[in-house]
Amino acid sequence: MKLLHTSDWHLGRTFHGAPLLDHQLAAVDALVELVRSAGVDVVVVAGDIYDRQLPSGDAVEALSYALCELRAAGARVVGIAGNHDSAVRLGFAEPVLAAGGVSIRGDLGTIGTPVVIEADDGGPPLAVYPIPYLEPEVARHRLGLPDARSHDRLLRAALARARVDLAARGGPGAVRSVAVVHAFVAGGQSCDSERVLSVGGSAEVGLDAFEGFDYVALGHLHGRQVLGDGRARYSGSPLAYSFSERSHVKGAWLVSLDGSGRVEAEAVDLPVPRRLAVVEGTFDELLASRAFADAEPCWVHAVLTDAVLPPEAMARLRARFPHAVTLVHRPPIDLTDGRMRYAERVQGKSDLELALDFVAHVTGTPADDAERADLVAAMASAAAFAEDGS
Repeated sequence: MKLLHTSDWHLGRTFHGAPLLDHQLAAVDALVELVRSAGVDVVVVAGDIYDRQLPSGDAVEALSYALCELRAAGARVVGIAGNHDSAVRLGFAEPVLAAGGVSIRGDLGTIGTPVVIEADDGGPPLAVYPIPYLEPEVARHRLGLPDARSHDRLLRAALARARVDLAARGGPGAVRSVAVVHAFVAGGQSCDSERVLSVGGSAEVGLDAFEGFDYVALGHLHGRQVLGDGRARYSGSPLAYSFSERSHVKGAWLVSLDGSGRVEAEAVDLPVPRRLAVVEGTFDELLASRAFADAEPCWVHAVLTDAVLPPEAMARLRARFPHAVTLVHRPPIDLTDGRMRYAERVQGKSDLELALDFVAHVTGTPADDAERADLVAAMASAAAFAEDGS
């Protein structure tokens, strides 16, 4: 049986404010074509289908299109709610949709109940165990573990329910099994565009929690990666959602499970509608140097090294790089001052002196009399408010 493992679509997300929906639909179309060309039986979407709990109308239409196209291509679809999704909204009418070959689980009460897909290869059926994202403050009560607050403990309890069902079906050999999970698993490599699941180390789940399943389709981390012996994998997101993903090769996993549950997984790449580029130099260099010509059609993160930030820098850069979305000013370091600790540089200076230093640093020229007067007035007003709260 063939699975296409994908995740983290984040439908409705923007790239630093720039719309991405057309690019996301292009990724969906590529997945649909893979289903047709490879004869995929099941598409597994491991969470974060939407980018927010209240998705836009366009994002909802995009998901409707994706599900209809995947079903028309011949695949069943099994998905779960991720930490970005609203479990209730995403799982709406799931029993009805399941009759049409689409199961997107958000209800924690369904944990342990698989989506069973009969095989046409003469082997045993496939049992897919969808486990929606487990928000500890909600899941600990729904799973009957009020004292459990770590993702590891809660996910182990959820997987234990799935194993009970798997054993009742005869266990390995009698059925092929896949667990679908949205979590941060120990050993996974994260990036800047993933929302932190919790403070501290309580979000991490041990890899040994997934023993007993033929394949574990993971979601949450945006880089495609293999964990342990290869049974557990992250598909990563179909598009880059931050410049920290610039080195990622985006795609999915095409997974084959034979009658004994033996897994073969092939990385399949998805098209890149627009590449990411980081350009660094002075303003004049970025506008004129042919060294940056390849970056012109890309999403661009610009780093300006001028001593003073030029006026309207982003607007002027977009004349050459129309898809520039972020800009950082990184002026040359004054080594004479830079060797001093910050506390030493500001020691003994008044609030007004610090403000004047800031103006001079940002603009490249000292504050004039009018600006100085405005600063004095603003500080006097702030001091008065702090004194009497009026």
